[in-house]
Amino acid sequence: MNQPESPQTHVRQAIRAGDLVVGTFVFEFATAGIGRLAAGAGASFVIYDAEHTGWTWETIGTLVATTRGTGADSYVRVPTTDRSEISRALDAGARGVMVPMVESADQASAIVAWAKYPPAGVRGAAFGLAHDDYVRGDGAAYMRRSNADNLVLTQIETAAGLAAVEEIAAVEGVDVLWVGQYDLTTSMGIPGEFGHPDYLAGLDRVAAAARTHGKVAGFMAGTAAEAAMLAERGFTMFAYSGDLWIYQDALRAGIEDVRAKAQAQVAAPAHGGGKPAGAAK
Repeated sequence: MNQPESPQTHVRQAIRAGDLVVGTFVFEFATAGIGRLAAGAGASFVIYDAEHTGWTWETIGTLVATTRGTGADSYVRVPTTDRSEISRALDAGARGVMVPMVESADQASAIVAWAKYPPAGVRGAAFGLAHDDYVRGDGAAYMRRSNADNLVLTQIETAAGLAAVEEIAAVEGVDVLWVGQYDLTTSMGIPGEFGHPDYLAGLDRVAAAARTHGKVAGFMAGTAAEAAMLAERGFTMFAYSGDLWIYQDALRAGIEDVRAKAQAQVAAPAHGGGKPAGAAK
């Protein structure tokens, strides 16, 4: 049975055209519907985090599987730069991997090699699995298609990574330079100081490296204002916050609104001057 020729993913098409793409992170809600909810809300991609969560590969596989076919690409942030982590994420069906704390061109080259099939890399070949929708067909054609479409997102989140960002950006096969703002500012000795001139200069350096080498600069933005500031600097790929913070912020705002409006009515005289049913006489 031949594998159908699939077009480039929406995200791959967009970044090659230099267009803006927006998705989100998922850290907490490992439900079968979370990818579809994100896609229905307009997310172009979902990044499932395996670095800061306790999720097993079985959980990651389920999340990726239930996101396939939604129109949103699924990526996995692996916990380490280990070869097995990268290959397992891709074999589970992810359309790309995000790798934390990349600090050199050699490290970036190794990541690309592990994420790509020969001749571009050394990814192990096993077909008829989750990543090719269990269809056994033309392996050579599939490998070429996968090499062209899957994304490699390298995180620039240490002072060493920032110092080497131009060399990392020059590595063929690296697609995205993604700033990890909390780790980066901590590594720079200015934890959480997102208005610090050294941090802002670092953002500009990442964007310039991406622009020079035909790559994309990415960021997890918590607000539209932050995204606008970064877009002005040259960033074009954004994850809008993450599931647990989106839920908590929306719930907090809703509860505060309900409490304020309902309390105003509770404090006002009851319509008709009577007490609520069941109230003490």
